Parts: sequence; C-alpha cells; structure tokens
Amino acid sequence: MSKFGGSLLGVALLLTVLLGAAATAAAEYYNYVNALDKTFLFFEAQRSGKLPAAQRVKWRSDSGLKDGLAQGLSLEGGYYDAGDHVKFGLPMAFAVTMLSWAAVDNQKELSGSNQMQQTLWSIRWGTDYFIKAHPQPNVLWGQVGDGQSDHYCWERAEDMTTSRIAYKLDQYHPGSDLAGETAAALAAASLAFKPYNSSYSAILLTHAKVLFSFADKYRGLYTDSIPNAKAFYMSSGYSDELLWAAAWLHRATGDEYYLKYAVNNAGYLGGTGWGMKEFSWDNKYAGVQVLLSKILLEGKGGAYTSTLKQYQMKADYFACACLKKNGGYNIQTTPGGLMYVREWNNLQYASAAAFLLAIYSDYLSAANAKLNCPDGSVPPQALLDFARSQADYILGKNRQGMSYLVGYGPKYPIRVHHRGASIPSIFVQRSSMNCVQGFDSWYRRAQADPNVIYGALVGGPDQNDYYSDDRTNYEQSEPTLSGTAPLVGLFAKLSGKLGSYGGGYSKPYQTPKPPASSYKAPTPTTYIPKQSGAPIEFLHSVTANWMAWNTRYYRHKVIIKNNSQKPISGLKLKIEDLTGPIWGLNPTGQKNTYQLPQWQKTLKPGQAYYFVYVQGGPQAKVSVLSYY
Repeated sequence: MSKFGGSLLGVALLLTVLLGAAATAAAEYYNYVNALDKTFLFFEAQRSGKLPAAQRVKWRSDSGLKDGLAQGLSLEGGYYDAGDHVKFGLPMAFAVTMLSWAAVDNQKELSGSNQMQQTLWSIRWGTDYFIKAHPQPNVLWGQVGDGQSDHYCWERAEDMTTSRIAYKLDQYHPGSDLAGETAAALAAASLAFKPYNSSYSAILLTHAKVLFSFADKYRGLYTDSIPNAKAFYMSSGYSDELLWAAAWLHRATGDEYYLKYAVNNAGYLGGTGWGMKEFSWDNKYAGVQVLLSKILLEGKGGAYTSTLKQYQMKADYFACACLKKNGGYNIQTTPGGLMYVREWNNLQYASAAAFLLAIYSDYLSAANAKLNCPDGSVPPQALLDFARSQADYILGKNRQGMSYLVGYGPKYPIRVHHRGASIPSIFVQRSSMNCVQGFDSWYRRAQADPNVIYGALVGGPDQNDYYSDDRTNYEQSEPTLSGTAPLVGLFAKLSGKLGSYGGGYSKPYQTPKPPASSYKAPTPTTYIPKQSGAPIEFLHSVTANWMAWNTRYYRHKVIIKNNSQKPISGLKLKIEDLTGPIWGLNPTGQKNTYQLPQWQKTLKPGQAYYFVYVQGGPQAKVSVLSYY
C-alpha cells in the first residue's frame, strides 16, 4: 500500500475512533438512568449500622452498632450526613422527604427504569431509624455524634473513636423544625410505601401525626435544644417546617384538618408572605407553596381557594425567579448557567430547585395551565427545560467538562472530602486508623481516593464555574445527603421524559446561546435612572406582620436604588435600631455597619437591590456611610 493511501486509512480510523468517543461522551451527559442508579450507591455508602447482605458498596462495613445504648435505646441505622460520621436529623429527614416525593410523583419513571425497589430501600433505611428515634409521643432523638470531636478526626466509620453521644428533643427541649421535617418525611414515606406495604405505611403515618402534634404544641428551634448542631446545620426558623408537615399530612391522609391548618396559619407562619429564591434542607417555603398549589390546580380548593391562590402566587415567584422572568428579582447564575445561591456546597441548592421545578412543571401540565410571570407567561416545559439544564450541568455540560456526580462520565472529582472514600477499606487495610493518623496519612494526600464514592454530588464549582478537585477544599468537594437526594426525582423525571440518553446525542459543552424555543429569555428589568436627586434612594415597605409571644413582628423590605448615571461600588450602610435578623446584607465587623454580598459588589445605573429584616416595634434606620 502506498504511503499516501496508508495515511488516508489511518486518518479515517482515527476519525472513527474520535467520533465514536465523542458520541459516547456526549450521550453520557444525558444518560439519566445511569446517573439515577449511581445516586442510590451514595446512600449505600452513607449507611450507618449493620449493613445488609445485598449491600453493593463493598468497601463499607458495619459501624455505629452501639449508637444510643448509653441513652438506653438503640439508635443503630440511619445515614451519616456527609463526609463525616454524625447523624444530623434535619438534613437526613429532608433527604428522606425528597426521596419519598420522588417515589410518589415519579412512580411511573422509577418503575419503568426498574429503580423503585432501590428507592424504597433508600427511604426505609432512614424511616426505620426515625421510628427508633421516636420512642415516645413527645420525644425525638435528633442527632447522634458530637460534631466538634467528629470533625477533629479523619477516620473510617468502622474505626470511630469519637463520642457517639445522642441528643434528644422533648417538651422541655423543643425543636419544631426538626420534628416537623421528620413528620413530613414520614408522611411522604407513608405515601411511597402504601402501594407496596400498607402495614408499614400505616406505622409511618401514625408516627408522622404524633410528631406533627409534638412539633406544633411545643414550639422552638432545634438548635436551641441541641446547640451542638448550630455550627453545622443552624436552623433559620420552624414556621416553614410546620406548614411543610401539614401539607404532607394532608396529602397522605386527605384529612381536612391539615389543609385547614396550612390555610389558617398561612400568614402567621409565612406561607403566603415569603417569596423565595431557594429551596433547601433549611428553607421549605417554596416546597410548601408548590405542594399546596397542586390542590388548587386540581380544582380541589373549595372554601380554601382564596388562600391557596396566594400560596400559588409564591410558588410562581420561585419558578419565575429561576427562569429570570420575575421583574428583575431573579436567581443568580454562573456564566455557565448554574443556579448560584451560596459559596458553600452550592450544588445542593441547584439540585433541589431543579427537582422542585420538574415537579411543578408536572402539576401545571396536568392542569393545562401556564406559569404567569411579571415578564410574561411561559409553558410548563420552560420549567422542565431549566431543570434539565441544571441536571446536564451537574453531569458534565459545563466549562470544566467535569461531572460533579462522582463516578459518572469520563471526568469527575477524584479527591472527595469524605473520610471513608479517602482511606483504604477496612477489608484492604485491616489495622485500625486512629483519629489524627488519618489526617497525616490520607487527608492531605494528593493522590486519588482509593474508594470511588459513586453517586455522590460534591459541593460544586464557584460563581465563576471553577472547581478545585482538592480534598481539603470542603466547601466544594464534600457531598451531602441533602444535595444528592433531590437528584433521584430529577433524574427519574428526565429519564422518563427524554429516554435514557435524552433523545439522542448532544454536543460537548459550549458557550451557551439563546435557546430556540417557543418562549423567549426575559429582558432584565431595571429602574430608569433619575436625572436629579440623591444618587442612592431607599424604598422601605412592610410586607407581612404576625403575632408571636404577645409581640407583633413585621417583615421589612428595603429596596436600594442607584438613581445616578454611574456605577456605585463598595456601598456601606449604617443600620440602627435593628433588633431582629437580617437577610441580604453582610456585616462588616463594625458596629451597625453592613455591605452588599460579594456577588453584588456593584450597583449599575438604574439597578435595584433589596434586603429584608424582621423585628417588632418601629422600623430600623437605614443610611449611607460610604461608597465609591
């Protein structure tokens, strides 16, 4: 064969290989069934207690077998929270609620992909633990393990030498947020199990009802009763969890009592007052609003229609903000299109929001309804498109070409902030690993983890789409239950809607272009700059009020407007007479002095930004200290 002909054949073969590899990689981005299967492996890796014979994650072994014994009961089981070995009740319960919601609303897709049994196993590993943790009507064991000492050690779960102290809630040490979320989880799980195990479903529902009564009757923050949790999962309030539990109990029982509770307390507990741009383990308002909107969309509002419409308005606020059609009050996204809420473990907010929007898309579609936003109405498909964009970003369609779901695709994090993944299995290295030795031998290693923790959703990239694959960078590299759990319903929905490979191949990540669809991306709304007057103007309004402990509290919203023709940066505000919590501003460290968050350093001409605070009595005094 001539040299020229040989070259042509070589090129042809090379192109065939490259095109085949590219097609495989591209298809992998959209293999939602494959991604779904891997998420269940993460929950198996997080199991505490005596592991079952069917355990697929073979580098794990039994652990925490004596949990609760010092307190006179068995608290064996449940899930370790993240890369540590504490069993934090609040995020664990939220994760079980998300898994159960997927089992209920995505039953067809999960059954079609042969994953319903895995879903129910994942739920039950949590609910069996919750049943143990609720031995009396007004007692709930809310945490096992000391967060402080646990984080001082880097060791396998099988080698734990740290304190396994257990913390409980009771009528003298209430925790309405934790008890309410656990009630929601058990109510949702009772729905998930009802078609398959009616007796177990009934047990779960009984515990859910009793826990809701406990949460409602004895009110308080769980972090006040379990201070050890404050540094890890500080609760911002319990009002949303009470509404959340009531909404799930109404769906599980059909009992009008729970719907009436959600309606009668809609204003007082903030359900129809708070418009959110976040859905998470700590903030359930958007979830409550979507769940109650389902009743209205099904035409079952009856006497409660007026209040349910207010709930739906807030559900629409969340959805419109995610689609950036909310009159300027929208979510922040990275240049690559990822929803960005916080620097620490941001992907958990993106996964939860995407799942919730996929759910809401179904509810709207079933009612043949559209989403009405300040910037125009959009079809339900728009919500699913946004949800898919977040799923695809997670699976590798991003600027780094990296899947943030460990073990999925050709490139994923290999230095995960996870004790068990980073240390050789007890079946490989049988000698025990003491507390400090793990830091010296394994935590700081530059090499890849010896155990791949399949299905773990890491914290993810920063606001500029940059990710550092570094085990010590826990803000980006640590996976959590609350981050991974919403992916089950999200991937299930997408697999059923689009097929295993999303309907075909896709191109590797490129700079996003405006999507070709029947609806248009919103034009950002800004205020028209004034030609005269003060360069910075404050618009102060009271958006809600309620009575608590014989005191009337007010929710204050303050809009900051740049009325000048120039950008304003480094704005510092003085806020006096502030007696309650504030959201949307960062303290500077100086008394009464606040500044805009990092992602909003500059206000462009005509741009507005707002912050919120809650307090009783008169409003706070807001003034400008400096800017440039």
